[in-house]
Amino acid sequence: MSTRRLTVDRISSSTRNAHLAREVLVGEDIVSREGYVLAVKVLTDKSNYNQIEDVSGRMIPLRSGDVVVGTLGSRRALRGYAGVVPESIQVGDMIHVLNLGGVLGQCTSSNPDIGRPFEAEVLGAVLTFPRTGDRIGKPAHIRSGAIPTAETIESDIPMVLVAGTCMNSGKTVAASEIVRGLVRAGRRVAGLKLTGVSLRRDSLSMVDAGACYALTFNDAGIVSTDEKGVLPAARGLINHMARKAKPDVMVAELGDGILGEYGVQTLLADAEFMQHAAAIVMCAPDQVGAWGSVRLLRERWDLPVHVITGPVTDNEVGCSFVRSALELPAVNARRAGDELVEVILAELAQRDGVPTGGGAA
Repeated sequence: MSTRRLTVDRISSSTRNAHLAREVLVGEDIVSREGYVLAVKVLTDKSNYNQIEDVSGRMIPLRSGDVVVGTLGSRRALRGYAGVVPESIQVGDMIHVLNLGGVLGQCTSSNPDIGRPFEAEVLGAVLTFPRTGDRIGKPAHIRSGAIPTAETIESDIPMVLVAGTCMNSGKTVAASEIVRGLVRAGRRVAGLKLTGVSLRRDSLSMVDAGACYALTFNDAGIVSTDEKGVLPAARGLINHMARKAKPDVMVAELGDGILGEYGVQTLLADAEFMQHAAAIVMCAPDQVGAWGSVRLLRERWDLPVHVITGPVTDNEVGCSFVRSALELPAVNARRAGDELVEVILAELAQRDGVPTGGGAA
């Protein structure tokens, strides 16, 4: 197999499990399946949606000519790109950058708000050398060193689930404010991002808010969650978090929407997973979204929604609807984070041994 050395300009966050250096060895034998790591050369410039997140979580601009390491994967984003892993890939082929985390694939649909994705030339498969003395190497995959999946949850730590009707509905803001408030109330809080497409930004936001530790499905070796793999990965992450961080509570963001294609429905339908949920926070952009999400959770999964937040609560019009028509608290996470946390603390108090008070110095 022919190989060559490359010095790359950007190492995207989706490749983090592969622990790559700036200098990589690439080969011509490419495995065209999700999770394999490629080196590509960006061929176009963009005026928006034109950054990539590196392994530290920094957003860095991408320019034509940049050599980037990314991960093969799919995406099904309503307000972003839809794309798939091509059936086969050869050196010299053109591929697209499907998200800010450096997920690579063939774009099948784009959103007019962000334009067409970056086009990139495939330079080769990034190789790793897992055994000392190995001179041949093998194609790198983000499953290497990943947190193992699990068949059951081995933790009794309560979770606060933050879900939404769609992407960009306020989930990350709500999750971060909940983390911040629980930490200030004296809790040791860990953060999880259990569904979506690879990006560290949301979990890092929870760390910035005070979480002692945060993980995403990418840490379990998954590029983009789906209904088949999301539950074993979620169980594994919860078990790992319980052992490593020993939190009092976990705040888990469910990326995308409850009717999206990233496996949120699989989690909501699983009785074992949901028995660990002390509270469900629903983020909605408008009255229809709030009404529909509450009805859907009640009728399809027999689940309660404990509080509504997101853009529907940006002023009194939506708040009044939620309180009168749905008989639920309506709390704006950006303006009334303390009030949102009070709702969560009240729900946590329903579980054995969890006090409602407390306060960190």
